[in-house]
Amino acid sequence: MAQDKGRDLVEISGASTPPVCKIIDFPKFRYDQEKKEREARKKQKTGGQLKEIRVRVRISDHDLETKLKHAREFLTENNKVQATVVFMGREMQHRDLGMKLLERIYTTLGDISELEQRPNLFGNRLSITLMPKKLVKK
Repeated sequence: MAQDKGRDLVEISGASTPPVCKIIDFPKFRYDQEKKEREARKKQKTGGQLKEIRVRVRISDHDLETKLKHAREFLTENNKVQATVVFMGREMQHRDLGMKLLERIYTTLGDISELEQRPNLFGNRLSITLMPKKLVKK
């Protein structure tokens, strides 16, 4: 019957008794299957991304609060946040101010995050990585 119609006989479910077969156009069937798999991969949630907030040592309080608000949004969306303090010129001699700023960021976001990576100095940047706390289900 499949040859008369110019189509293919495709086994859909071979494990069932009796096996299920259809007379269809096999290349179109395979294309539809691949399309369904691509759509499923698009909708699949990944483990989250790494988002970054950059601040300077001499940032004003209001600007820091704005950055922290963005970081809080990132953490509630299950993304990791890398807080980076960028030193310019002579600011590099005052790394302790950068450490205090990172400590302030960590304590402010400590209710919804935990420290993944300790403070790390790389060139003129000092950074920490925060990850969202696991939600405890009752």
